[in-house]
Amino acid sequence: MDLDQIPLLAMLKGKLNYTTQRQKLIAQNVANADTAGFAPRDLKPFSFDSALKGATGGQMLSPLRNQAGHLDLGGPKAGAGQETAAPDSEARLDGNRVVLEEQMMKMTQARGDYDAAITLYQSSLNMMRTALRRPGS
Repeated sequence: MDLDQIPLLAMLKGKLNYTTQRQKLIAQNVANADTAGFAPRDLKPFSFDSALKGATGGQMLSPLRNQAGHLDLGGPKAGAGQETAAPDSEARLDGNRVVLEEQMMKMTQARGDYDAAITLYQSSLNMMRTALRRPGS
């Protein structure tokens, strides 16, 4: 059995790929902080809905909202891996729009997202190993 057929693991793998791509783009932004006319780029937000749809062969599983206090998770969301221009709040005289402090905050967020996803992935694999282990071994 391929682990990508398990929806939870497929979603976590998608999140890991997304955060890796995002960290690379942020690193490029930082590397071009002194390039005249450079505008920083970022990825559109990751959508677990898209990842789940891909993992279930196009069949969408949706959570049931049965109380008014539940969050509405419906509606279209952006997919992973789509680059978009993300100009920061300031521009210098040479036209460069990279603000290193904002890029470092984005990198910290991406690193935290990656750490959380890898921890969940490893925990899921450990639970499967435990469930598949023979009793008494």
